[in-house]
Amino acid sequence: MKDNSTHGYLDMDLLRFTTAGSVDDGKSTLIGRLLYDTKQIFEDQMEAVEAASAKRGNGDVDLSLLTDGLRAEREQGITIDVAYRYFATPKRKFIIADTPGHIQYTRNMVTGASTANLAIILVDARKGILEQTCRHSFIASLLGIPHVVFCINKMDLVEYDEATFTRIQKELEDFSSKLEVRDIRYIPISALKGDNVVDRSERMPWYQGPTLMYLLENIHIAGDLNHIDRRFPVQYVVRPMTQEHHDFRGFAGRVAGGVFRKGDQVNVLPSGFQSTIKSINLGEREVDEAFAPQSVVMTLADEIDISRGDVIVGANNLPESSQDVDVMLCWFNERPLLVNGKYAVKHNSRDARCVIKEVKYRMDISSLHKADGDQTIRMNDIGRVQLRTTVPLHFDKYQRNRFTGSLILVDESTNETVAAGMIV
Repeated sequence: MKDNSTHGYLDMDLLRFTTAGSVDDGKSTLIGRLLYDTKQIFEDQMEAVEAASAKRGNGDVDLSLLTDGLRAEREQGITIDVAYRYFATPKRKFIIADTPGHIQYTRNMVTGASTANLAIILVDARKGILEQTCRHSFIASLLGIPHVVFCINKMDLVEYDEATFTRIQKELEDFSSKLEVRDIRYIPISALKGDNVVDRSERMPWYQGPTLMYLLENIHIAGDLNHIDRRFPVQYVVRPMTQEHHDFRGFAGRVAGGVFRKGDQVNVLPSGFQSTIKSINLGEREVDEAFAPQSVVMTLADEIDISRGDVIVGANNLPESSQDVDVMLCWFNERPLLVNGKYAVKHNSRDARCVIKEVKYRMDISSLHKADGDQTIRMNDIGRVQLRTTVPLHFDKYQRNRFTGSLILVDESTNETVAAGMIV
């Protein structure tokens, strides 16, 4: 009998999710509760957390200590950096990005949420919707996160009152109608006590929906990727040095959209040459098709000069190509954005340089409207700008494809990543 356990584990779905919310809304406690109730914590970790909780004089075990690793965070009881945690259940693998709540850490939240399938936004049941709730919801929408779960937390502090949950849910529904999010859910929880996190709460019999863990394990994410537009940015050319494979010339990269099959006719950009797919290799084995987000090696039927930064695309479905690109930028750097400033731009595997032609507007992240007056974009600001690149970029709009619609800017003098951008 063949053992499929390892193979099954490797083939399991991976759900990346981010947590956000106002300061002290219980994000770290929620993640600690998820890890604790799904038996992901080693005994020595738990003993250290129990000892630290007792030292602080906490009545309950402070599960937030499992994620708040930086000493500065523990001393202030807040999350500053993006803390990544990995865990798995029999149904699915997970990567959590626990992101900061403060406005001055907007860039950290953008970084943590940029690859997420799902965002958990916590709302304190005593306080309802706050400015941070709106800001984080807007950023989740801007980043194209397909699924958003509003967890109304600390229900234990409002006596598990159904009317409180219903009122906050109604306010969130009214606010969320302005967001571009496909799937929004609402769950009443207590991260501290464990209600509706992993186990169903007996103290909220009026709530008939799924627990958070059930939702995370079962939410459908296969349809989140673009399976229509065929996009394959080439990362490098594979030329084995062995005698038996000296004629082999493959193109390695990660499928960024669509489904590629052997025999498909494709275009290569920027040259525009056409060919057909001769073979597709996934690891050691040859396969008939490849789809996002698989990393594969393709060979083509014709000898075409292809190098890193080129894109193999469907012959009848080309991306946009332009040197003038409109981008929503989140600025990461302490030095403000310079109009007419020159930066390196990295778009998929393509490297180029660019000039920032103009700032069209800066977002007021508090009101989610275009800011009046000063249009200077400083650290943690989000704004719409126009870039002029030295060579054409081949892209899709970010809302259509998060892989081919995103880019980063780099300050060449310091080699610092100064901004992340979503092409609009």
